[in-house]
Amino acid sequence: MTKNFILFDFDGVIADSFRAAYGVANMMCPHLTEDEHRRRFEGNIHDWEEPVDRHTKDCRQDIDFFEEYVPRLKKSEIFSGMKEIIAGLAQGYTLVIVSSTVTSPIQDYLNTRDLATYFSWVMGADVHTSKVEKIKMVFEKYEIGPESCVFITDTLGDILEAEKTGIGAIGVTWGFHKPETLKRGNPFRLVDSPDVLPVAISDYFSQ
Repeated sequence: MTKNFILFDFDGVIADSFRAAYGVANMMCPHLTEDEHRRRFEGNIHDWEEPVDRHTKDCRQDIDFFEEYVPRLKKSEIFSGMKEIIAGLAQGYTLVIVSSTVTSPIQDYLNTRDLATYFSWVMGADVHTSKVEKIKMVFEKYEIGPESCVFITDTLGDILEAEKTGIGAIGVTWGFHKPETLKRGNPFRLVDSPDVLPVAISDYFSQ
């Protein structure tokens, strides 16, 4: 019997990286507030210019986001309990990362924390900036349909992209978006701690 697939967002689900990401974004645009930065993730972050772009003369167009972000990501902690949960889930599911961060630093992060072996595929922004397209690539590569997948994410934008491919999402409340924001995407369920993820995932596939 083919295993079902769990598609994981990375930042805000596995890596506690909001401070790292916001720190660079704020360096680039000093006027940017935390709430404004979070709103960029209500859609695809790579399309954030519309409708939340608000550059001023103080914005630094000479800064490369990932060049500044990657060293900070390396220092970001894994959310407490996620390593054990990932290891357990890998026993019964095929795990894939679908992220807006580029692939290589994610792979390095997983390698240095003994997590890489649990994931069959890591797909970053260099694979495609659209998570819709990356999810379709998962369907094609593994010859599966939407019914075989669930997306684990901390942002409204991801929930909406997953919906476009026909798969449901489980929202985690320890990441970039608050529960009230996540609820706008009608996720299958919201979870408040990693230890309840396995039950939520099991319930999702039992529908």
